[in-house]
Amino acid sequence: IFDDCKKEEEWKIIVLDDYTTKLLSLCCKMTDLLAEGITVVENIYKNREPVPHMKAIYFITPTKKSVDGLIDDFISKSSRRYKAAYVYFTDSCPDNLFNKMKSSCSKAIRRCKEISISFFPYESQVFTLNVPDAFYRCYSPTLEKMKDKDSVMEVMAEQIVTLCATLEENPGVRYKSKPLDNASKLAQLVEKGLENYYKTDEKSQIKAKTHSQLIIIDRGFDPVSTVLHELTFQAMAYDLLPIENDTYKYKTDGPAGKEKEAILEEDDELWVKIRHKHIADVIECVNKLKSIKKMQIMKLSLSGLAQLMKKMPHFRKQITRQVVHLNIAEDCMSKFKPNVERLCKTEQDLALGTDAEGQKVKDSMRVLLPVLLNKNHDNYDKIRAILLYIFSTNGTTQENLDKLIQNVQIESDSDMIRNWEYLGIPSASQQHKQPRRDRSSEETFQLSRWTPVMKDIMEDAIENKLDSKEWPYCSQCPPTWNGSGAVSARQKPKASYQDERKSSARLIIFVVGGITYSEMRSAYEVSQVYKSCEVIIGSTHLLTPKRLLDDVKSLSKPKDMVCIKDE
Repeated sequence: IFDDCKKEEEWKIIVLDDYTTKLLSLCCKMTDLLAEGITVVENIYKNREPVPHMKAIYFITPTKKSVDGLIDDFISKSSRRYKAAYVYFTDSCPDNLFNKMKSSCSKAIRRCKEISISFFPYESQVFTLNVPDAFYRCYSPTLEKMKDKDSVMEVMAEQIVTLCATLEENPGVRYKSKPLDNASKLAQLVEKGLENYYKTDEKSQIKAKTHSQLIIIDRGFDPVSTVLHELTFQAMAYDLLPIENDTYKYKTDGPAGKEKEAILEEDDELWVKIRHKHIADVIECVNKLKSIKKMQIMKLSLSGLAQLMKKMPHFRKQITRQVVHLNIAEDCMSKFKPNVERLCKTEQDLALGTDAEGQKVKDSMRVLLPVLLNKNHDNYDKIRAILLYIFSTNGTTQENLDKLIQNVQIESDSDMIRNWEYLGIPSASQQHKQPRRDRSSEETFQLSRWTPVMKDIMEDAIENKLDSKEWPYCSQCPPTWNGSGAVSARQKPKASYQDERKSSARLIIFVVGGITYSEMRSAYEVSQVYKSCEVIIGSTHLLTPKRLLDDVKSLSKPKDMVCIKDE
């Protein structure tokens, strides 16, 4: 976008809609925009001061509301808001909107492009489509006969195609075949979208399948990882603390101190370094860094101190980040010690069916009862434990479930348990348990023995061990993936990490209905081990256990009682 306009070296305005504002904020900061010659960022939906001597870049979604906003800015020659417009759409613009724009303000438009980027790059290996409503639209039984589900599927498919286009990939598309058909429907739509996109690329040539694989999965494939208490730093913080929009609020000088805010983002090197570590390792790591810094300052000479003063802003930033992460860790531990620690032991025993010594759990109800009888645990924690009991015992009887709900007095929240059937996991009947990879030789903390099913799927896909009946392709299988373990290259001669990534295959995983922070972590862990395959994971939105339970509860409500966006 910026390269197109740079030739004319002059200051410009950028006009965004709500969607592209969020997208741009994930990719760059105001200082980056200033470096590109952008002086002002405006919202297309709001009243703006006319600046007729300046050109404007419009980075907008191809929706009626945004296109109308653009047309209004150039409705007549005398009342033009800007000198000229450079228009960039996040996705392909429908013909009716394009023709409307052409007939209304074509003389003012210097450039018009569709750039195919209607997804949010959340982290270096994580993306979201930012459609949390998709959970309700795809899984609610109240919408089965309505077009809502079809329309949201089509939108998601278009967004996933723009992700593949941005990565310059034309992957082999496959999906998890049972128990629901959302993954299958979406996979077919994505494959069709990829065919259309690569038929109409700039060279008008059909692009062959690349060395990559896209796997689409329904959320019900691993219910355990969605409700378990996680003790790795990022997952634990987002579960236990009130972090909203990646913003953590804290006080530095005790409860009476001034409230500060910190954004947890990729720019923070310390956050990236420690976010996937176990909480015990994080506290040790941050404390060690603080003591090293103190020792360095004490040993400084006068000239060294002078140098430090010059670097003071950078030094202060580092110290602030250490304070932030120590605060987050201490906040997590203050919640963990009184209640969560005991919960974790119960959850791990139920999830795995064995205790920390490897002994089989004979009576799951005996393991569950202390949690249900403990008055310090809130309803959410009790419901999470009950769900783990149901998942671990492979379903329970309707009578047993009714008694549990009545005795624990959670009738008002009982849909958080019963509605899992809409995700293909009936609570009162036998569920099919999938075999797990043997991880008995891996070192783990006693309260973190569970491994997300997602990690098994990633490793099996890379090693070409996924059953083709259970995970069928809806397209031609890419050449890299049809040999035996062709992309598993642990023994590959060592090249630089970046060089390997350029020549590597990609595994892209998409989950319909949200991903957990532990599943995001798995993408980084697997990429680290299988150097020749980069794993990218994405979903409609990101999940915390509490948010998921609220979403599951709302599935049985009629549409007009659920807050969902229409556009």
